Amino acid sequence: MLKMKEIQDTIKRHKLELEEKVQQRTAALRKSLDEMVDAQRNTYEAYLDTIRRLAIAAEYRDEGTAAHIMRMSNYAGALAKGLNYPPGKIEIVLQASPMHDVGKIGIPDGILLKKGQLAEKEWDIMRQHTVIGSRILKESNSDFLRAGEVIAASHHEKWDGSGYPKGLKGDEIPELGRICAVADVFDALTTKRPYKEAFSNEEAFDIIKKGRETHFDPKVVDVFFENVDKIVNIQSKYRDGSVEMDTLDFDRLRY
Repeated sequence: MLKMKEIQDTIKRHKLELEEKVQQRTAALRKSLDEMVDAQRNTYEAYLDTIRRLAIAAEYRDEGTAAHIMRMSNYAGALAKGLNYPPGKIEIVLQASPMHDVGKIGIPDGILLKKGQLAEKEWDIMRQHTVIGSRILKESNSDFLRAGEVIAASHHEKWDGSGYPKGLKGDEIPELGRICAVADVFDALTTKRPYKEAFSNEEAFDIIKKGRETHFDPKVVDVFFENVDKIVNIQSKYRDGSVEMDTLDFDRLRY
């Protein structure tokens, strides 16, 4: 009986020691996993920050601001949500849409910052920012940069085929480009640029309505107006400041 008691005590002691080791190793593993998650999160945030700063660098050449990036990307995100995109795809739209004009990095200042209308040859050069942007972003393994490449190349295509650089028509235009076309035009109309003053929301709404089925995908326009309260809230949240109104040839807006 004493021998049996000794064996039982030994088993019990080993069991307690084993449980303690399991707890220690579980805590160490949990700590390592937490550190790995933190490192991944920090790397991811640094990656997104680099993307945003690349987009902002292009916008600042056009006397834009980080607020434009925030407005445009959130407009696009609201439209994507209205189109019933899943959360992961909405995140891609939010992070990729700011790169729509990254190709402006390759446009000469004399054209990009010119006050007033561009000559036809200057327009030919200006239109190349779509091609330059897609080349900058092409052949990446990143979902964000691949989406950015599509957006950069297609956000100036028009529903009726009169856009550029390829003259794509209707569903030939990637949906990401169709979404960002509405988001970008609305922000371009309602903010001040080197070559124009800002328009009121009512004027901008009227222009977008008139562009339904010519410039813009009618489905995206419908979603825009279904979510117009969200759009205005985003605009208010990331506003640059008030500006005076002026008239302009709408076909020559350099958005």
